[in-house]
Amino acid sequence: MIELTIDNKKVAVEPNTTLLEAANEINVNIPTLCFADDLTVYGGCRLCVVEVEGENRLRPACNTRARQGMVVKTHSPRVREVRETLFELIIASHDISCELNCLTCSRKSSCQLKDVAEDIDVSRMRLEPGDEEEEYDRSSHSIVREPNKCITCARCIRKCEEIQGVGVFAKASRGPETRVTTFKDKGMGNVECTNCGQCVVSCPTGALHEVYHMEKVWDALYDEDKHVIVQTAPSVRVAIAEAFGEEPGTIATGQMVAALRRLGFDRVFDTNFTADLTIMEEGTEVVDRVVNNDRLPVLTSCSPGWIKFIEHFYPEHLENLSSAKSPQQMFGAVAKNYYAEKIGISPDDLVVVSIMPCTAKKFEARRPEMSDDVDYVLTTREAARMLKSVGVNACDLEPEDYDEMLGVSSGAGDIFGASGGVMEAAIRTAYNLITGEELEEIEITPVRGLQGLKTASIPVTEDLTLRVGIAHGLNNAKKMMEKIKAGEEFHFVEFMACPGGCISGGGQPINTELTWQEVRERRIASLYEIDENKEMRRSHLNPKIKKLYEEYLEEPGSAKAHKLLHTDYTVRGVPGA
Repeated sequence: MIELTIDNKKVAVEPNTTLLEAANEINVNIPTLCFADDLTVYGGCRLCVVEVEGENRLRPACNTRARQGMVVKTHSPRVREVRETLFELIIASHDISCELNCLTCSRKSSCQLKDVAEDIDVSRMRLEPGDEEEEYDRSSHSIVREPNKCITCARCIRKCEEIQGVGVFAKASRGPETRVTTFKDKGMGNVECTNCGQCVVSCPTGALHEVYHMEKVWDALYDEDKHVIVQTAPSVRVAIAEAFGEEPGTIATGQMVAALRRLGFDRVFDTNFTADLTIMEEGTEVVDRVVNNDRLPVLTSCSPGWIKFIEHFYPEHLENLSSAKSPQQMFGAVAKNYYAEKIGISPDDLVVVSIMPCTAKKFEARRPEMSDDVDYVLTTREAARMLKSVGVNACDLEPEDYDEMLGVSSGAGDIFGASGGVMEAAIRTAYNLITGEELEEIEITPVRGLQGLKTASIPVTEDLTLRVGIAHGLNNAKKMMEKIKAGEEFHFVEFMACPGGCISGGGQPINTELTWQEVRERRIASLYEIDENKEMRRSHLNPKIKKLYEEYLEEPGSAKAHKLLHTDYTVRGVPGA
């Protein structure tokens, strides 16, 4: 262990520990804007400078290693003076030309720029903000860029390159003219952006945010001629409470349902219902293709960020994708057809709203091949904003149940939100479809956890052992695809665009207090807790799914089911390639 002194406090740390990490050990807060716990150290903002006894230069705490006997001052007069000057330079490039900007900003409740200003106790602002206005980038269906709010911390660049392996951002120009942009300034909607939104959750300011659908949803709710229904994704129920001050992983399913009724939705349904339906359709497809050795491995199709990734970078493997739509799109298709018919209204008078942890779901809802399924998509953050705007604190309400017709689900539907969850849910049902028996040990631990790449062999019959793979985060998806290209054999592979799965989607609440690892672990644990506490934990046992097939779809994989619940994909290629 290395012993050093920070602000007159002794601390012992492991070799290679940075001064920033050492300070955190003894609860000494050193401000920073470019540092993120899941990214490589950049050292660009320099706000984390500290004074080391015996050295003339101030040192950045984020990339300075602790040494034996070091004496460090994190808030000396010299350090505070330099920090305040650096902050002035940073803020001069940030959009503060209008007093209302902070009030209307997407990050007004989670702005790290504001947090750092408070930490530093900024007392002056000698530099005038830049007066050059840059146009918003609205080319994407999912994400908006506001360049004037960018502080060039490079967190979006590193997140897209290091975690997602895509790299749509780059720095342009030099010195004070430095800015972050996309390939040839084409805009995010015209490059190989997968719409995953991981750049949004990494951005410390409001320079990146989702395309808002809130006003359109309000218009629909106020339209007396429209019947407006809402579906909620699995991960939303273990994250939305964070927007109301609760801890990550707080389960707020019933309270969320009650809150959405307060907003005026005519019916509140559950995406988990069509997660069960997805398992019936995708599971049937997997079994058929495994038995017939047809286009293996089967690749999951629930994550729209992953779908756009494979369309850009591995189009030769599109035939391996399951043709099943995602649960969001299946819900819209079932609602606009089966549900509308059952309650006797025209699909034209029905508005389907989704609440999703994912920004890519906004793009998915606009894909031409299924653009009639879902009308509007709200992120978890948007839903919370709508509730707050009418004085509803979801966590203060008594829990209520989903409406039944499209609101009953198994525990298998809940775990869709965690990496490995789709695989586990599929195996629970595929085993039944192949053997006619129920899998006794339905908690399939080899596919669980936050390891980037996971593989498992699942015995099904004497002659068949399913070889499965799981990848989450697109950089890991790339590694898995290279394994497949190299000839490694799998029957079925699950891909999720976001690290950890949907629980850390680009539309989830942004937590600035805990590490992303802690947030993911808590949310995932809650999804498995919901599953464990349900009596019904297998998709094929859902009575409402059985009724849907009996009354409307006939059987899994039928011609009618295929027309309504399946889709095809687009070869996109890489721009400039």
